Amino acid sequence: MATGTPHIFFIAPYPKGAAPSQRFRFEQYLSFLEKEGYSYEFHPFYDEDAWKTLYAEGQVLKKSYHLLRSFWRRFLLLFQLRKADFIFVHREMSHVGPPIFEWITTQLLGKKIIYDFDDAIWLPNYSEQNARFQQLKMYKKVFRIMRWAHLISAGNEFLCSTARKYNSKVNFIPTTIDLNYHQSPPRKKGRLTVGWTGTHTTAKYLHAVLPVLEKLQSKYDFDFLVISNENPAFALPNFTYIPWNKTTEIQDLNSIDIGIMPLEDSVWTQGKCAFKILQYMALSKPCVASPVGANLSVIEEGVNGRFAKSEEEWFYALEELLSNEDLRIQLGKKAFETVREGYSVEANQEKYLKLFQK
Repeated sequence: MATGTPHIFFIAPYPKGAAPSQRFRFEQYLSFLEKEGYSYEFHPFYDEDAWKTLYAEGQVLKKSYHLLRSFWRRFLLLFQLRKADFIFVHREMSHVGPPIFEWITTQLLGKKIIYDFDDAIWLPNYSEQNARFQQLKMYKKVFRIMRWAHLISAGNEFLCSTARKYNSKVNFIPTTIDLNYHQSPPRKKGRLTVGWTGTHTTAKYLHAVLPVLEKLQSKYDFDFLVISNENPAFALPNFTYIPWNKTTEIQDLNSIDIGIMPLEDSVWTQGKCAFKILQYMALSKPCVASPVGANLSVIEEGVNGRFAKSEEEWFYALEELLSNEDLRIQLGKKAFETVREGYSVEANQEKYLKLFQK
C-alpha cells in the first residue's frame, strides 16, 4: 500500500491462537499494533481443518490433501503481497519443502521480509505422528531465509548469534508474557503442588527428575502436576494430569506452587527461550530449572529462582522450597518483577514497534 494505514502481512505455519510460538512471539502484539495505527492480515500455512488433522494418528491421504491445498493457498498469496507494506514471516512460509516462497518473495518480487523465530529450527524436531513426513521439512532452509531477510527477530541470544552469521540486522526480542492475561489470584492453603507445563515432545526431559520427585514424595506430602496435550502417565505417587486447554490455561497454571523446567544441554535446548519458567514467574511462582540456554539469562540464582543440574541439586532445591513458605513467597515476588521489567509485553512493545518502522 502506497498511502494510508501501514499494512502488515503476518505469515505463519499455524492458525491464529493454535501454537504457543505464534501466540507469544507476535499474536499478543496485534491489538497494540492496531492502536498504533497499523492494519494487518493473518495468513497461516495450515487452516483450521488442516491443523486438526496434522497431529492425528495416520490419515496419510487426508494429510497429503491438506498439504497440497496449503501449498496452493500459499501460491495464491504471492499475488497479494503487493498490498503489504511489511511482511512478517514467523519460522517459514511453508511448513515443508524448500524456501521457494521466501525466494520468490524476496528475490523475484523484491519484497522485504521481517523474519522471526524462537527455536533452533534448523535442527530436526518432529512428532511421532508425522515422522514419515519429516524428510520433507528441509530444516537447513532456515539459513537461506536468514540471508534473504531484511530484518531478523530472534527469541534469545544464542539464536541471535546464529542469525548474525547470515545477516547483520538481527534484533533480540524475548518471547514475552502478557501480564494482563497471566494473573495470579491468592493461593489457597493446602497440599503443595510441584508442576510442569509443555507439549508431549518436551515431556522427555522430566525423566531426569522423576527419581528425585519419588524420593521427595517419600518425605513430603505434595502433588506432581503435568499440564500437557498428552498424558505421560508417570508411575509416581500423587501424580496428576490436566489436559492443556487455552480456556483454563491460567487457572491450571495457578494450581502450581513450584514450577520446574529440566532440560538436557544440547544445541536444541540452547535455542529454547525459557518460556516455561517465564509463565511460572509471571504468576509469582518460584521455579527450579536447568542452567541451560535462555534460562541462564532469566534466572538469577537464589534471587528469583533456583538452578539444578545433578539429582542432588534438584533434590536440595526442591526440598528447600517445599519446606520453606517464606522462601517460596520471596522468590515468587522477585520472579514476577523480573518478568514485568524485562519479559512482559509492556516492557517490549517499543522494541516490537521498531520492526515496523521504515
